[in-house]
Amino acid sequence: MGGQKAGKFIVFEGIDGSGKSTQIQMAQKHLVQAGYDVYATFEPTDGPVGRLIRQMLSGKVPTDQRTIASLFAADRTDHLMNETCGIKKIVDQGKLVLCDRYYFSSYAYHSQYIDMDWVIHSNALNAQILRPDLTIFIDVDPDVCFQRIKDNRSSFDMYEKMDVMKKVRDNYFKAFDKLKDTEQVVIINGNRPVQELADDISDKINNVLENK
Repeated sequence: MGGQKAGKFIVFEGIDGSGKSTQIQMAQKHLVQAGYDVYATFEPTDGPVGRLIRQMLSGKVPTDQRTIASLFAADRTDHLMNETCGIKKIVDQGKLVLCDRYYFSSYAYHSQYIDMDWVIHSNALNAQILRPDLTIFIDVDPDVCFQRIKDNRSSFDMYEKMDVMKKVRDNYFKAFDKLKDTEQVVIINGNRPVQELADDISDKINNVLENK
């Protein structure tokens, strides 16, 4: 039978400094060379809600953690359903979407301050709209990540602190365990050379793509 090729939605997760952006760029290049139509995106978005979130994270706009968590969920809904560049529309067109962060980031970061079940509930609509075909968690030692941030940044956001990063990593694993029956998650050892990591990620993505 004919018909449109099914799109896929693959999310990259990890604490700050884990190398997600680099690995997404490498994965996108590899997949395009292999003939896939790939769209790469990120959260928070560059939309109006995403820009407000960035101001809050930098400390320019004082806020409450529940407000940030709610705004992330709202920004995510727009990211999914935006009429011009919504992820849902792009996936439905048969394209492969790679996203730097999705709702597991909210579960890991916001549950330092708010009950994790509350954060999951606030993102329930987004999970109903589009659940990732695969979430890739790049697991890197927080000490390594923090040093990378210090080497490459002159300023830090509210979550880029060593104690916070360790808690966030722990919360990721708590969320993965809590949602193990509904989410497809692979944990990748990120404490390896960049190319070796990229090859491992490519294998995991190919497994999803071959599972038509």
